[in-house]
Order: sequence, then structure tokens, then C-alpha cells
Amino acid sequence: MAADLELLTVGRISVDLYARETGVGFDGPQTFVKSLGGSPTNVAVAAARLGHRAAVLTGVGADPFGQYLRRKLDGFGVDTRFVAVHPSLPTPLAFAAMDPPDDPHLIFYREPAAPDLMIESDDAVRAAAGEVAVLWVTGSALSYPVSADTVGDLLAARQRRRHTVVDLDYRPTFWASVDDARRAIGGAVASATVAVGNRAECEVAVGTSDPHEAARRLLARGVELAIVKLGGDGVLVATADEAVTIPARPVDVVCGLGAGDAFGGALVHGLLAGWSPSETVEFANAAGAIVASRLLCSDDMPTADEVRALLEESRATR
Repeated sequence: MAADLELLTVGRISVDLYARETGVGFDGPQTFVKSLGGSPTNVAVAAARLGHRAAVLTGVGADPFGQYLRRKLDGFGVDTRFVAVHPSLPTPLAFAAMDPPDDPHLIFYREPAAPDLMIESDDAVRAAAGEVAVLWVTGSALSYPVSADTVGDLLAARQRRRHTVVDLDYRPTFWASVDDARRAIGGAVASATVAVGNRAECEVAVGTSDPHEAARRLLARGVELAIVKLGGDGVLVATADEAVTIPARPVDVVCGLGAGDAFGGALVHGLLAGWSPSETVEFANAAGAIVASRLLCSDDMPTADEVRALLEESRATR
């Protein structure tokens, strides 16, 4: 049943509300625009925008916001067969203030627990996880026992088949302690062929924020491709044979939230195409830069033509 899918992502989903005003905190006057959010869900949307058959394993509430998210996924061309509807828990909300735009202030409403933390595996999900070309799991899905057990089950079904991606994805508010996060996220790396995260997330997962040392430790745990995001300094991409830093694409940042998810969807695009690590990350960097220059995340994911156009423009001005 999973043969028609290329990508399965696992983890959180939410209704995101983005403040239109720049440099204004939540205590100031604001207006908000509504969209679909949640990192792994955005990655699935980004990959679908690039022409891939993507699905997400997640959960929403049996409320109008849950209906809204399912309709948005349908509209983006993301398969919703694995989107569970929880009978009592509300669909999560996330508010973003562009203060500052490159690192917006976020407030999550996920109480008493989020439906995406109650996701469970069954034969169909396990089959999809084992067969799909790319499985993408996120660190935040390991923060709650139910979803953590499900992720573990899917990784076991996967048996470290290429391409198994662990997005280190550390959100402090989701965890009781850094030590809990380190054990869970660091442990998941042992099932990955690709690991991706920023310096702070690498510090949690493998105990160092030094990019080259973090990449070395990820590779030592059996990862084939280690990707360390360096913000304005670019992205370090490392394999057993080489480590290369791909420069950042300078843009006027409107909202930094979706850049990493656009990067993720474009990373999937490169993995599926069989590109070299450097070529893949260069493309992913450009996709992330495009979304950083726009307000929304899922609605503003770029097409392949838009990414190629930015790459060609950048090469022409070198």
C-alpha cells in the first residue's frame, strides 16, 4: 500500500498564526494570518510542492481546526491517510511574533497534550515506514511516551534502510530536561542514515555545538550523511569521505520559521534524485532562503523552478 509514496514524515502539526507586524511583541497590537504548521508536516508540504508523493503521520483534534488542517494538506497534495483524529484533545495552536523576524518568538498551545503525541503504529504505518524511499522522523516526536514508542517501532521496521532521516528538532518546552532529550534524540541517531540539525540541536544530540566535531560524532554513530546548519554561516555537510561548508544565500528575512522546513523538503528532493551531498544542500539552502523571505511556511514553499531560478541568479552574480 505504501508503494505509491516517496516520503513519510512523522511528528507534529498545528494551526500556525503569524503576526503581520515586524518588531512587535505579543504584548503589542497585532493582526495574524492563519496557516498550517508543524515542522515534519511542513517538510511533507515542501516535498509535495517539489513534485513528490508525500504523507505525514500525525494527529489532529475532532474540531474545526483539525478539519482545516486536513483540508490544507489535501490542497497541498499531501496524503492524509495517516492523519489520526483524536476524539477529545484539541488541535494544537502556535503563535509567532516577528520580534525579531529572523528568530520569531513562538508560543505553543498543546495542552493537556497534543493529538500528534498520541500517534500509534499499525501494520499499514509500519509497512509504509519500511518501504517508503525516505522516512523523516523528528526529535520532538520523541518527547512523549506514546509517540516515542511509535517512532521506535517505525525505526525498527525500517531497519536503517537508506534514506532514514532523523531531524534533531529540539524544542525545549516539549521536554522535562535536556538530559531526557539527549538520551532520546541521541539514541534515535543510531537508527538514522541522515541526521540534520543546527548547532544547538547537535549539542543536545551528541554533546557538542562545534560543527565539525558534531558531524564527526554523528558519523561515528553510523550516519552516512551529517548536516549541521550554521545559520548565516551556511551549512556543513559531511560524509565519511569529505566535509564541505555550503555558503548561505543572503536574503532580506521576513520570517525565519519556515526556512528549515523548506530546506528539509528540498533535502528530500535531492536524496530522491540521487544528487551529491553538496548539490543537494546547495539546492536546499536556496529553498530555505526563499521561504525566509516570505511570511508563511507551508503556503510559501517554493517550486523547483523558483529554486533553480534563485540558484541561477546567484551563480550569475558571483
